[in-house]
Amino acid sequence: MSHHASPSAPPRRTGRTVLLGLLILGTAIALFALRGPLMMSAPTCMAGRWDRCFGTFNGVLLVMVVTLPLSALLVWALAHRRRAAGASWAWRRSLAEVGMVHGTVPLVWLTLMPGSEPGVAPARVSLVPLRDLVTMGTLGIIGNLLIFAALGAFAPIRCAALASVPRILALGAGCSILVETAQYVLRLDRVSSVDDVLVNATGAALAALVSRPWWHTPARTPSNPLRTSAAAAGAP
Repeated sequence: MSHHASPSAPPRRTGRTVLLGLLILGTAIALFALRGPLMMSAPTCMAGRWDRCFGTFNGVLLVMVVTLPLSALLVWALAHRRRAAGASWAWRRSLAEVGMVHGTVPLVWLTLMPGSEPGVAPARVSLVPLRDLVTMGTLGIIGNLLIFAALGAFAPIRCAALASVPRILALGAGCSILVETAQYVLRLDRVSSVDDVLVNATGAALAALVSRPWWHTPARTPSNPLRTSAAAAGAP
């Protein structure tokens, strides 16, 4: 039994190392790309002006980056507790739970920030597909792709029922429809657009494809071919 159990340790250790490396690499890329906006918001946040931290695009991004160590500590605590209880995939499940929240909630908060005339400007809806993509621009498209990217990447790891790209696409579309509906009902002076739904759902599906090696489980092959063939030969 020990002979068959030992080869499983190196793959688990390798997978954990890859996850940690991807997390560090993603954090470094985010810090490099957002270094300008983060440095602009840091003085106001440090001065205790919380309206500038949670009420502006740069401030929310700064809070999101600054709280990364806290999220990493929470992942470690959850994984340690699960491993002590003998649960399988402790690190992946813990990372998925914290990653979904940390990578989705701040970006949804950004989409629900009011415009210049909330409650005054009439609610606007755009139901013509692909018409608003031109006005979004490159930065707008990238931002919309990232809103539910963390949800699309981690949800299949945490929930086996969502381990499918079409299901993640539907999940992203459903969540985006809820956000666009909230923008319309609350009259946040934002345009509720079908293109936002399409781009948000596409971002979730693309992220699911990126994380597919960690949640896709191919059909298992017999661990002991000799035993399986002997059992088959002895069967009537």
